[in-house]
Amino acid sequence: MWISSGSPVVAEIAGCAGFDWCLIDGEHGPNTLATMLPQLQALDAAGTQAVIRVAAPEVWMIKQALDLGCQTLLVPLVHDGDTATKIARAMRYPPEGIRGVGAAMARASRFGAVTNYVRAANDQVCLLVQAESAAALQNIDAIAATPGVDGVFVGPADLSADMGYPGQLDHPEVVAAIDHMIARIVAAGKVAGIITFDDARLKDYVQKGVTFLGVGGDNMVLRRGLEALLHTAKE
Repeated sequence: MWISSGSPVVAEIAGCAGFDWCLIDGEHGPNTLATMLPQLQALDAAGTQAVIRVAAPEVWMIKQALDLGCQTLLVPLVHDGDTATKIARAMRYPPEGIRGVGAAMARASRFGAVTNYVRAANDQVCLLVQAESAAALQNIDAIAATPGVDGVFVGPADLSADMGYPGQLDHPEVVAAIDHMIARIVAAGKVAGIITFDDARLKDYVQKGVTFLGVGGDNMVLRRGLEALLHTAKE
């Protein structure tokens, strides 16, 4: 479930609903580090895994999200293997990476209570990069093959727009591009991800090998639920 509202109450409700994971959206949602923290706490209390999508493939954004205590990040706008490599290194402490060492003062180490955090953290993080452009389509094999990238998430809306078909997720060329990227990601032995608001697509994506599957967003679910309630009440 995508959590774009910025609300810890909504995050807690979604977590208690039993989703495998909930994603706190720092790219398009009205979120800052300060608003992400109570959402992480709410999901932790609900026993649901949290994912943070940062706003851009910037090293400092990744460092802050990890220090906040989130172990799984989704990084947008990864168009090539070089960017994927940079992000993978940003996820990890030296010598494997370039992550700045300062989590002893942060929630990630339980504020210093996890004394071996710096030594253990590299093996406990998960990186999903977002392929959502015509360039990423051309470079999908290099992106998926990048060491330290655990999965590749296909961004259908941005991909369709960059291919010249904005809003046309059902265009044959867009569908073919999505299918091609999923197949190449799975062939590389990496986790394939995507989001859809169309229930009819869910089974198709699962059959194609998608295992990180976004099935909806909090704002849309709330809007549809309220509209349905209003319609029933007026009838």
